[in-house]
Amino acid sequence: MMRVPSITFRLTLFFAIASTAVLLVIGYVFIVAVESHFLELDRDELNGKLALVRNALAKAHTQGELDAIPQLFDEALVGHRNLSITVFAPDGRILFASSDDAFPGAALKIPLTERRTEQSTLAKWEIGGHEYRDIVADVATGIAGIPPATVAIAINIDHQRIFIAALRDRLSLAIMFGVTTMAALGWVAARRGLSPVYRLAAITQRITATRMDDRLPLDSVPVELREVARAFNAMLDRLEESFRRLSDFSSDLAHEMRTPISNLMTQAGVALSRSRTSDEYREILYSGLEEYERLARMIADMLFLAKTDDGTLLPRHDAVDLAEETKEVFDFYTALADERGIELELVGQGTILGEALMIRRAISNLLSNAIRFTRPGGLVRVRISQAESGEVQLVVENPGPEISATQLPRLFDRFYRADQSRQKDSDGAGLGLAITKSIVEAHQGTIGATSSPTTTRFEITFPAAA
Repeated sequence: MMRVPSITFRLTLFFAIASTAVLLVIGYVFIVAVESHFLELDRDELNGKLALVRNALAKAHTQGELDAIPQLFDEALVGHRNLSITVFAPDGRILFASSDDAFPGAALKIPLTERRTEQSTLAKWEIGGHEYRDIVADVATGIAGIPPATVAIAINIDHQRIFIAALRDRLSLAIMFGVTTMAALGWVAARRGLSPVYRLAAITQRITATRMDDRLPLDSVPVELREVARAFNAMLDRLEESFRRLSDFSSDLAHEMRTPISNLMTQAGVALSRSRTSDEYREILYSGLEEYERLARMIADMLFLAKTDDGTLLPRHDAVDLAEETKEVFDFYTALADERGIELELVGQGTILGEALMIRRAISNLLSNAIRFTRPGGLVRVRISQAESGEVQLVVENPGPEISATQLPRLFDRFYRADQSRQKDSDGAGLGLAITKSIVEAHQGTIGATSSPTTTRFEITFPAAA
């Protein structure tokens, strides 16, 4: 498998490439600027000497004065060994050539017809391993009636070429050193910039089921990673809460299953303690059957909740008439309500999209809970209403003991009972309200509870049946 480069390596490589490009551009611009500077210096010097020659030839009004000009030019070239001046007569005859033995000969090897004659443009050429720039122009003399002379002024630029070559070498070394230094600094910057990520990895490695209290400090995290750190801390909060609930759930489950299993073991021990009649054995088996039924209901409820947790419990989208489903549940609990002298009342109607059996089970759990905690002669009322937005609300309310504000948020927890004194008398395992909440949430609804000294209310809100 091909190894994926690290982020540090990628950032360092990108930083090195970017630095190389920038330094190369800077070096190129610098070299061009130096060459342009030398060109301007040569242009100024050549134009200056051309102006000197033009002024001298313009003052020559006789042939004698024209013949005396070479001495003037020799004096003007003192100290300028890299300059050469050659003056050609109209017939091509050389009127004057610099006294430098090597330079004039080299300059004259280029025919005048091949040279640039624009004053603003300098010609560059090479002879015998030497480079030159020159300017060629026609200059009129002060003698009337004769054609203008041709003046060629050249300058040796070998020293410029040597300087530019040495400058390129030094710039190359400086760029290599700069790229290496910038790459090293980029690696350090990348490592320091990614330190929150490494701390995040270190915290992740320390997290276990029994140690989940570590959090990434947001104050020390860069702005770019703050949302990641915040999401990571939120994930740890959710995991810690989930593990806590799972631990509580496991403890509650073990506690709830311990009672029926202990009863079964006790009954089996009593049955085996001595010989008994068939009727006595039958009675013991019936008693054990009740405990088995209780365990079976608990296991079935746990499997149902497990499906809701996994998201595999997906209800159908059928039209469900809440009033009709509530009447069906009323028919099932009528005998129990009459036995306790409790009246059942249904008000309103509404239709939602969902699965009728699941909705009926949720209503049944709420109604069973309401009947259990209602005193004889009380009224259990179910109210159904539909808002203009299409949302449907189902409310189950009954008179009964007030539930404290600290207990209300936990009513829908698994195995939780607000009235612990009634735990032994109840046939349930404390899963009814948890199942109801799972059913409501599977239908994209919400459920809540309120309690006062006189009334306890459970409110379910279903979304509009779009």
